[in-house]
Amino acid sequence: MKVLMKGNEAVAEAAIQAGLKFYAGYPITPQNEIPEYLSKRLPEEGGVFIQAESEIAAINMIYGASACGVRVMTSSSSPGISLKQEAVSYMASAELPAVIVNIMRGGPGLGNISGSQADYFQTVKGGGHGDYRLLVYAPFSVQELWDYTILAFEKADEWRTPVVILGDGIIAQMMEPLVTRVPELKVYDKSAWALTGAKGRPARVIKTLFLGEGELERHNWKLQEKYKQWKEKEVKYETYFVDDADVLVVAFGSAARITLSAIRKLRQQGVKIGLLRPVTLFPFPEEPIRQIAKTVERLIVVEFNAGQMIEDVKLAINGVAEVYFYGRPGGSIVTVEDIYEMLLQYTVTDKVIK
Repeated sequence: MKVLMKGNEAVAEAAIQAGLKFYAGYPITPQNEIPEYLSKRLPEEGGVFIQAESEIAAINMIYGASACGVRVMTSSSSPGISLKQEAVSYMASAELPAVIVNIMRGGPGLGNISGSQADYFQTVKGGGHGDYRLLVYAPFSVQELWDYTILAFEKADEWRTPVVILGDGIIAQMMEPLVTRVPELKVYDKSAWALTGAKGRPARVIKTLFLGEGELERHNWKLQEKYKQWKEKEVKYETYFVDDADVLVVAFGSAARITLSAIRKLRQQGVKIGLLRPVTLFPFPEEPIRQIAKTVERLIVVEFNAGQMIEDVKLAINGVAEVYFYGRPGGSIVTVEDIYEMLLQYTVTDKVIK
């Protein structure tokens, strides 16, 4: 069925359709429609909604509910996500599945309530303490907010890990038609680890404290093996107009969406320019970027921050091509014309366009 829906509401309803049974969160703009929507809809579907007393309380409630084997989610925006980081590290170590939604706003500090992409480092590089990673999806439409929220619950259970939906205030607040498709949901057996009451079986402990000789190192290598498998199996990206491109743009989320419109305009004028859009920010599409970089004159990284994903792009190509950056770190509204004018400057060469 096709419906008109705001991005935040699409996340909330998709979570319910994916089997969400427990949500805990705390209000912060620009994600407030998610808990507002769930406060009504989740109890209607037999789930539990809690507005916690703080972000720290919310994420620890999520920890406890996930340990009992139910599908759980929390959501917040940038400063609120910062408060959750200690417990996110705990959940990654304890291998507890959860969906964490970050609708990014401008920062650092309280910043402003406009859309931003300045939480890339925090989300992709860990955010909390220790050697852990999160599976991170970066949707660029309301339809993808729906699709990847459902997928996030599946992957959280499959890999026993927190999964992040990294959106921003632009996508979350826009309204678009979307198809509310729900794939057949997989049922994952959690009986081997979930805390369901030790009647007729040995007691279980879900923990993140490993004090035995070599115990923590063995646990960390186990986690690293899981992250290695993600790089082999879970990389997602999309390309546009790259077959004959002389210039490759790399952008994610709302930046990619606005950039794609500018690229289409340049294409109509004969500019050979293409776009690679990472859908998973971790695992990052290193190899596809590396291969395309061998065929182009330069890369341009577009982000709504002061320069974060560009570091992963440079690591991926290892000097194969020049890399330029265009960033907007103020949480301001960036137009297609802004991106078009910038790209035109970078692509005015004898080979590309006169």
